[in-house]
Amino acid sequence: MAKLYFKYGAMGSSKTANALITKFNYEERGMRVWLIKPSIDDRDGADIIRSRIGLEQRAQIITPEMDIFEEFKSHVSTHAVIADECQFFTSAQIDQLRRIVDELDIPVVYAGLAFRDVYTKSSEVELYNSDMSHPSYKGSYLAAATLFAHIFDTDPAIIPLSEEVTVSAATADILNDAAWRAVREPHDIPEEYKTTSSGIE
Repeated sequence: MAKLYFKYGAMGSSKTANALITKFNYEERGMRVWLIKPSIDDRDGADIIRSRIGLEQRAQIITPEMDIFEEFKSHVSTHAVIADECQFFTSAQIDQLRRIVDELDIPVVYAGLAFRDVYTKSSEVELYNSDMSHPSYKGSYLAAATLFAHIFDTDPAIIPLSEEVTVSAATADILNDAAWRAVREPHDIPEEYKTTSSGIE
């Protein structure tokens, strides 16, 4: 069953980079991705999505008056939808993305519930560097675990810790559990995140 994924975080926390990596991983498996962005976000070019580390892809522009569900019908061979800067879509467009999931069984990824889970339940785990903008090693591990769980529909706890991973087994358990819950359990998207950028950079 397809799901609607909502990922948020501070500026510089690799949301866009992870979205583009997710697109690449889908395509590596022979799957097609519909990449979209709101028209208001033209800082890198009208139809360009670019991360701070230099990854970029062309995306379809979504204007406020467009019906995303109806537009999606011209992308019938698509296996997943990835939307960047989704806080600038209208409330109606968020519902249209939900319809794609519920009625067409297509997963939609918003470029973290997993980050929020760790913050609220295990606040001692530091997910960001001291600048509170860039993810720490643990934050990067959590992002990777969440992407793994989403793409392969598999609990990331099955991946053994190698000697190169500087995360303790206990912390890895917390991060893997949060990643798996973010993917497998239903979540309500906070109302304020549907129409504003409050809390989302």
